[in-house]
Amino acid sequence: MPSPEWVAALYPWLLPLHITLVTLSVSLFAARGVGVLAGQAWPMQGWARGLSPMLDSLLLLAGGSLWWLRQLNPTQDHWLLAKLVLLIVYIGLGTLALKRAPTRMAKALCFVAALAVVGFMASIAVAHHPMGLFAP
Repeated sequence: MPSPEWVAALYPWLLPLHITLVTLSVSLFAARGVGVLAGQAWPMQGWARGLSPMLDSLLLLAGGSLWWLRQLNPTQDHWLLAKLVLLIVYIGLGTLALKRAPTRMAKALCFVAALAVVGFMASIAVAHHPMGLFAP
């Protein structure tokens, strides 16, 4: 269990780092998605495909550190469980949007759905409630 000193020292810079990494990761996904839908080649080139997992790994590390510092438990903190489940949905939709969906229309629908899911995840994070922006 982290000491209060650790929490006081790390939390003020970890939370903004996490938010920045979320913003960068989603922005890169959005840019790549628009590029794929426009028929451009760059979104699937090595540098673009390599940057995503690098950002996402740092994001996972920052998020996991916040989880550890705050001693969160998804079985008790249902808002965190909701975010984790939606993260899997977002990853699946993102994979379909960028590569695996068979048609351009399917890619577009998955792209919009992925962005909606990540927006809802952000609302859950802000509200600390599994219903996010729909919380009472």
